[in-house]
Amino acid sequence: MSRRVLITGGAGFIGSSLSLTLAERHPDWTIIAADNLLRRGSELNLPRLQAAGVIFAHADVRHSEDLERIGDIDALVECSAEPSVMAAVQGAADYVVQTNLMGAYRCLEIAARYHAQLIFLSTSRVYPVAALEAMAFTEEETRYELTDSDGVGEDFPLAGFRTLYGATKLSAELLVAEYAQTHDIATTINRCGVVAGPWQMGKVDQGVFTHWLLSHHLGRDLKYIGYGGTGKQVRDLLHVADLVDLVERQLLDPDHWAGTTFNVGGGRAGSLSLLETTALCRQITGKTVQVESSGQTRPGDVRIYLSECAALYAHTDWRPAHGPEQVLQDTWAWIAENEALVLGALGQTTSRES
Repeated sequence: MSRRVLITGGAGFIGSSLSLTLAERHPDWTIIAADNLLRRGSELNLPRLQAAGVIFAHADVRHSEDLERIGDIDALVECSAEPSVMAAVQGAADYVVQTNLMGAYRCLEIAARYHAQLIFLSTSRVYPVAALEAMAFTEEETRYELTDSDGVGEDFPLAGFRTLYGATKLSAELLVAEYAQTHDIATTINRCGVVAGPWQMGKVDQGVFTHWLLSHHLGRDLKYIGYGGTGKQVRDLLHVADLVDLVERQLLDPDHWAGTTFNVGGGRAGSLSLLETTALCRQITGKTVQVESSGQTRPGDVRIYLSECAALYAHTDWRPAHGPEQVLQDTWAWIAENEALVLGALGQTTSRES
């Protein structure tokens, strides 16, 4: 069945990975990647998209006319976002709101116009900070561990502060539910934890596992920030290829996924602390870097986040195929092969040996 699929944020890390995979697996589909190219490194994906036969549209979800020019579609995957928690704190609040909330609204308007399936990539940051911090835990040798649960489920309480990034994504989720009802369109919400893998331009405030690997590869010092500076805070992570596989399934069976909201992450088995990540990075790269400590916890940070995916697993036989070590191995192999490209995209020029 031929389909015309629009992927917003299509030159970004997740969007480009999805665009390329769908173009390869479904040559009868028309894949359109829309992106404003404001994030450094996104321009590196343009030749890859062109070579794969993906149509690129230089478009910004903040502007309705940009999306309207693309024309009729059968499905829209909303991957665009300002994903940095620190962006709003550092003076980019308007961009966060306009992109994450108003951009989602404009995507919903397009989906409603063409009665198109819509898949919305949301975030684990919709869960409030205070409630996450109140979860019972123990301190183990290399990490903090939850004691009373396997992680956060979709029924976790939503009242409270969650950072502006999380607030805009949760607000967009509410719009998705409204449009699904009032316009009778098939919608799916994926609340993603940390996603990593090749072609992620990792920075300290977004893409931390890639940033950790890149720093080891280049021999650059790192810092454990918050929670006593021990590096024991924990996140689960998911290989971008696994997320792409799930979204492909959702595109292929809109009725089965209509009206669903699921946590999508690596769970306890796919989790790492920063301390454990440092050990893996040393093993993978063969390099050791200095890791300093800063005990001051940043606003909006959380000690532990683990996706509890029982509802998702009851709905589908999809499971993550890559564990944390494989995610890091694949990411480092890409960094090692494309060092000059990565450094150029991040505005860096030289590395030093450790």
